[in-house]
Amino acid sequence: MNRPAPPSPPTDDELHAWIDGQLPSDRHGAVEDALARDPAVAAKVAAWHTQLDALRRLHGELLDEPVPAPLMSALDRNLPRQAQRGAWLRWGGMAAGLLVAFAAGWLGNAQWSGAPRAGAQLARGQAVPAVREFVRDASVAHAVYAPEKRHPVEVAATEQQHLVQWLSKRLDRPLKVPDLSTQGYTLVGGRLLPGETGARAQFMFENAAGERVTLYVGTLDAQAAGATASRETAFRFASEGPVPSFYWVDQGFGYALAGKLPREILLKLATLAYRDLS
Repeated sequence: MNRPAPPSPPTDDELHAWIDGQLPSDRHGAVEDALARDPAVAAKVAAWHTQLDALRRLHGELLDEPVPAPLMSALDRNLPRQAQRGAWLRWGGMAAGLLVAFAAGWLGNAQWSGAPRAGAQLARGQAVPAVREFVRDASVAHAVYAPEKRHPVEVAATEQQHLVQWLSKRLDRPLKVPDLSTQGYTLVGGRLLPGETGARAQFMFENAAGERVTLYVGTLDAQAAGATASRETAFRFASEGPVPSFYWVDQGFGYALAGKLPREILLKLATLAYRDLS
């Protein structure tokens, strides 16, 4: 009996589409497998994701605006009417990226009104983008650093006091390392990472079999955190990205415990961390 052929490795175009949320669902497995298995691919995606976050911060007010009238007029003039609907369906997923790039040049000084607030997005039943990005950042950061053999962390667990003091100062909040030893996981160390709203911290834990989990923490913007607290449960599971995670938000601070583990084991670890840190 012939086994089905493994999915082909993702192309750079598919990696970009995955970052933008436009990749067809039948290719998600190929991308997530590549992120989990190939540190070079994971590092590439993390770099592109950081660039995208920078563009969003630079021109975030444009992302939810309607397509400018001049662009609509240009489309009307240059495409047959029967092709217009199909073209906009194809281009719709790229609209935000095109607007960001277009705004930096031809529309450089245009004044547009602000984007909808996080509360309004939740009222329409959508997830808060800042929280969704935070959780995906946690997953990607795990995929990048967890496979490392020689340099998985910046500061090792032997310097735990220094590590906690350093990261607490950079995140401007007292931090604490949860105790996961009852589940067989001990601290490897931690590192400082960039985030959309400031510095983020990653603590890494490992068991005797070499399996690793990471706790990713950082501040969320006030509107996203407030909307999340009022409309979402405090403790949630996320399967998007290269590895799953459990995450929660507490007083404007986000936590995501990620690892390539069965859900029930990850839940036990996340519950320990949640109870220890809450």
